Amino acid sequence: MKAIMKSKRKLWSFVLIIFLLGPMVALEARAEYQQVAGLMDLRSTFSDGAYDVDTLAKMARERGFEVVVINDHDLMAMEYGLPPLRNVLKKREERNSISASGADQYLQAIQDAQKNNPGMIIIPGTESSPFYYWTGSVFDGGLTANNHERRLLTVGMENPKDYEGLPILHNGFSKRYLSMAFTELILFGVALIAGIALIIWRGFYRIAGVALALLSLVFAWNSNPFRSSPYDPYHGDQGISPYQYFIDDVSSRGGITFWNYPETKSGVKDLGPIKVKTEPYPWVLLDSKGYTGFAALYGDTITITEPGNLWDRVLTEYCRGYRDRPAWGIATADYHKEGDAGEKLGNFQTIFLVKEKSRKAVLEAIKAGKMYAYRGNYPRSVRMDEFSVSDPAGEKKGLSGDDIVVKGRPRIKVALSVSEETDQPVRVRLVRSGQLIETFDAKLPMTVDYEDVSAVIGEKHYYRMDMQGCGILVSNPIFVKCEASDEPAPQVQKKIKKAKYERKKTGGYAKKI
Repeated sequence: MKAIMKSKRKLWSFVLIIFLLGPMVALEARAEYQQVAGLMDLRSTFSDGAYDVDTLAKMARERGFEVVVINDHDLMAMEYGLPPLRNVLKKREERNSISASGADQYLQAIQDAQKNNPGMIIIPGTESSPFYYWTGSVFDGGLTANNHERRLLTVGMENPKDYEGLPILHNGFSKRYLSMAFTELILFGVALIAGIALIIWRGFYRIAGVALALLSLVFAWNSNPFRSSPYDPYHGDQGISPYQYFIDDVSSRGGITFWNYPETKSGVKDLGPIKVKTEPYPWVLLDSKGYTGFAALYGDTITITEPGNLWDRVLTEYCRGYRDRPAWGIATADYHKEGDAGEKLGNFQTIFLVKEKSRKAVLEAIKAGKMYAYRGNYPRSVRMDEFSVSDPAGEKKGLSGDDIVVKGRPRIKVALSVSEETDQPVRVRLVRSGQLIETFDAKLPMTVDYEDVSAVIGEKHYYRMDMQGCGILVSNPIFVKCEASDEPAPQVQKKIKKAKYERKKTGGYAKKI
């Protein structure tokens, strides 16, 4: 009996230790995250960039960045063919790209740059245009390539075959879609056999046999049996299908996809004898699924990150179980050359939260939303030293990308600092599930400590924040489910009244460090 009692005491002692130390261990684990500054969407000489991969890595390292993601064009080609032999009587225009140089050479250049720049993390990727379609005519000057600049970024694929097999128009030979031309190949095969049979005859029959055999071969080739995509540019707009197919294909290869500049204003222009027309395409965030995220900051005015707009609609669908994953925001540079369009390397930054500085950790951070985006004027930078949601006691704490459960009203903390002293005021907006719930005006550095007393118990929410003034900073969301606390209702009401009074008293201003 004494032995049993002793064992029970040991068990309860162990449980007590876990109960007391558990929150401390959890908080300590959170504190292990470190910020690693990165640059995404850089072009090198493998496509239309001005610098090679090694030079880009050195420039980034000299400016204090530790991660670069190279997103060269995987293929820059257009084809237009005349009916009925569009795949035979055609003209092709192609520019420098990963495909033109060779994916193996591209990946080798990144490996070499990694060796030459110790401490840097250099990740390969692409900028892809999976599909476009033709309208108009070559004869009236109205030939237009539609949606050619509707772009996706891929990140993290390491095998040359993954690049060679991407389902984009004109991407080399593939046996993958041979079955799509099967009926035509059978028909033309029968005609070829008939033509060969006629050749053994003399006179007119031989001439007819040669013509039939040649025509069979031409039309068999025109059926495009070794196409690189199940789509072609001659059957009009295919909606989201070609892009969803591309996203799913990259995911099957272990890659990551981001929609790039969905509100671009530069997609309509003349390109030599043809026109290109790509209208803004923010709706793709809702129509597609399975992608990792989108460009929340780039060199255009952006509206989809405004409270209640498309990003919030996507995040709300995730909260309600209509999506398997949320969409994360990044900053994309579209960087080709220093000073191009008035931009510098370092103006568009994606900051990763990692527990160790490694390629694997950065890729995991990208997938998990452990990052935030910043657009500024290098070398001045604003850092989000903290963005967290916790329970009132501070025992459970979530960072960007986390999904947590708290008892009671969530407590949100934000801390911002700046690399160079400035008197410029900033405005911080706190968004809960698409609704702007509070605005804070202050100068940097600043902190916000806010208890959301109006959060609905029993519902899953998300919180995100942005800052404008010293550049633009956009956080990724933290998902929170609120459960009822053990606190008596009168005390809760007292807190609500006190919070309203404090906000009225301070005019909504944040506390400054």
